[in-house]
Amino acid sequence: MKKKINAGFWEFIAGIILRNRIAISIGIVLLTIFLALQWKNVGMTYNEANLLPKNHKANKDYTQFLNVFGEEGNLVVIGIKDNKFFTPKAYKAWDELMTNLKSHKEVELVVSLNDLKKLQKNDTLEKFELVPLVNQKRTTDPKYLAEIKRQLFNDLPFYEGLLFNKKSGSIRSAIYINKKVVNSPIRKEFILNVLVPEVTKFEKTTGIDLKVSGMPYIRTINTDNMKGEIGLFIGAALFITSLIFFLFFRSHRATFISICILIVGVMWSFGTLGLFHYKITILTAIIPPLIIVIGITNCIFLINKYQQEIKTHRNQAKALQRVISKIGVSTLMTNLTTAIGFATFMITGNDLLYEFGLVTSINVITVYLLTLMVVPIVYSFMPLPKEKHLNHLSKNYLSSILNWVERHVRYKRNLIYSIYGLLLVFSVIGVSQMKVSGSLIGEMPKSASFFKDILFFEKEFNGVMPLEIMIDTKRKKGVMKASTLRKMDELQNTIDSIPELSKPVSIVNLVKYSKQAFYNGNPEYYDLPTSQEQAFILSYAKNATKGSKDNLMKSYVDKTGRYARITTFMKDIGTEEMAKIEKKLHAKIDKIFPSDSYEVTLTGKALVFQKGTTYLIGNLVESLIFAILLIALLMTYMFRSWKMIFASVVTNILPLCITSGLMGYFGIPLKPSTILVFSIAFGISVDNAIQFMAKYRHDLIQNGGKIEKAVISALHETGVSTFYTSVVLIFGFAVFTLSSFGGTIALGGLISVTLTFAMFANLVVLPALVLTTEKWGGKKKLTKKELTEEQPSINIYRDNTDDIDEITIENK
Repeated sequence: MKKKINAGFWEFIAGIILRNRIAISIGIVLLTIFLALQWKNVGMTYNEANLLPKNHKANKDYTQFLNVFGEEGNLVVIGIKDNKFFTPKAYKAWDELMTNLKSHKEVELVVSLNDLKKLQKNDTLEKFELVPLVNQKRTTDPKYLAEIKRQLFNDLPFYEGLLFNKKSGSIRSAIYINKKVVNSPIRKEFILNVLVPEVTKFEKTTGIDLKVSGMPYIRTINTDNMKGEIGLFIGAALFITSLIFFLFFRSHRATFISICILIVGVMWSFGTLGLFHYKITILTAIIPPLIIVIGITNCIFLINKYQQEIKTHRNQAKALQRVISKIGVSTLMTNLTTAIGFATFMITGNDLLYEFGLVTSINVITVYLLTLMVVPIVYSFMPLPKEKHLNHLSKNYLSSILNWVERHVRYKRNLIYSIYGLLLVFSVIGVSQMKVSGSLIGEMPKSASFFKDILFFEKEFNGVMPLEIMIDTKRKKGVMKASTLRKMDELQNTIDSIPELSKPVSIVNLVKYSKQAFYNGNPEYYDLPTSQEQAFILSYAKNATKGSKDNLMKSYVDKTGRYARITTFMKDIGTEEMAKIEKKLHAKIDKIFPSDSYEVTLTGKALVFQKGTTYLIGNLVESLIFAILLIALLMTYMFRSWKMIFASVVTNILPLCITSGLMGYFGIPLKPSTILVFSIAFGISVDNAIQFMAKYRHDLIQNGGKIEKAVISALHETGVSTFYTSVVLIFGFAVFTLSSFGGTIALGGLISVTLTFAMFANLVVLPALVLTTEKWGGKKKLTKKELTEEQPSINIYRDNTDDIDEITIENK
């Protein structure tokens, strides 16, 4: 009864599609127009990817820090290392550059040599005054500029590590972007249309190379590069998949139909993003080309089946019916497993992956439905394919390959299992060498100029990625207590001793600078005041900052005096190194800050990202396991045979193991971009196993339970489609290696490698395993009872198709 209902349902679907060709075509056009109208809601993201759930402790700590001190990722730095800097021509150009930048409303503050202030004691008013370091009228004098250089490098330790490197002689300026625009499209306009042209102008005028970095700048250039790659991926994916498709089918008509379907699929994917008001991120940017690569396999299955039917009986109506009723259900199952692979990203608790998983899984199913309707409808209006278009069905090289596979499956299974075992051992050894890594700049294009600038700032100033320490004294004005300042100073000494971190900046630096100013700017007194000095010196500092726009303390102490912050910058280090540094800092904090009097929090974008990487990898491993279990359950429902499930899952886990091993051997770290590979690849590679198993179960019944005959028959019929789809997928995913982003390159390359091994596993290992498991106990044939008990719940291949009442298709 179930078999009849199943068969009747798909015959009913075939009837609906072929009898309502015009109405369905109009519906597809209208839906495409509707989704195209949603494109206006698609925009680029202007924030870093947050890999943690909103309720995670690290996110809560970071949010609290932002509530107290505001946005911390608004700093752009411009660096220079050239002896010509302290010359009248270069200094004048620098002054013009900084003055022009400061004049824009998008800039909140510029800290640079040309308008640098120094603290100076005013005994009459008993206050410190901020006076200019440089007299702009004298900057045409080379001797005066040499004196300024001497003062900067010898008399102002407060600015060391912040604005200059005493050892190397490099200089930098700090441009603070307005916090209200730093995460908006206005930031992009300022960076690309103001900052970059001004820097270029300086370089042309002076011949001096400037280095530009900082998170707002990096994010803007990164986003611009990512936007440019979307078109590249779509074009390259369309070209390579269409070319391979044409080489296989040798039909301009079939290729054109497939291209049109894929273009509509891409339009729908952008429309879905707009419908949900999702932004283009590093992940959602690859959804359209993904849909092209995955969608072409549906075209291959349906068009290949149509041509097989035409070659057999030359009846177009019957061929189109069978394309829908036979291949429709099998491709539904394969698309479901692919969609499941993507949908499991939704359980990670991460917004970025949730959006990627939701949109991709929806579009995998919609492009399947699109192909299922468009291919039969379009072919129903066309004449029958010519004989030359059917020649590929009997290609000699494919027959030779499948005959070679048949011989090994029949007579050399021990050799196959030996190779399987060796590959597994090889993989386990490689997996043991894998490392976890993650950083804000680790996925960025290594060849880009801004990446080289990052390396400059790492060398000269120990990085550009902010790491923040927030100290809650739990009482008003608790920061300025002598005991608190000494504890902060001790912690800063620890930070200063860590090579991967830059010189820290906090209220401690300002208090030390105040003491130096009190003693007439003598750098030997750059130190915390003694208990006798503190009250007098701090009274000078408080008088200096009352009502002043240049309040040096406001960035490092909140207005109540309860919270203090220590800011440092870190190099691009791996997760393991960051964990060691965090452990060292926490040990020091626990030692010097009693928990009953202080609450100290480590935070900042860099640390949140590092923790996000660790969190996400753990969750993606869980999602992979969940995907495997979910797909296994689906196959259990489909086939009701534990032997078949065992053979399918074992076969398709091997390619994942081999890829993991290769990552270990070649030093490719486990990070968000590479861990994605496994769920995606498994969901796709198991498709061929489903096709084989479905055909095997059908042929087993047709051949009266004869196991070997059914296996070989299924191998030869599904082997062509397995080969075609695998090659297209392998080259399709290889398109992503054209990216300049390391994560995207790794994603495309590793999935291609995995699918390469999966192709051979499904062609060779799977039939061998089925033959072995079904013959356990010496069986050569299944009994009628066993066939009945293991009858599939979903009957993919049926033998009663000839009994279908044919639909008359009239072409006017």
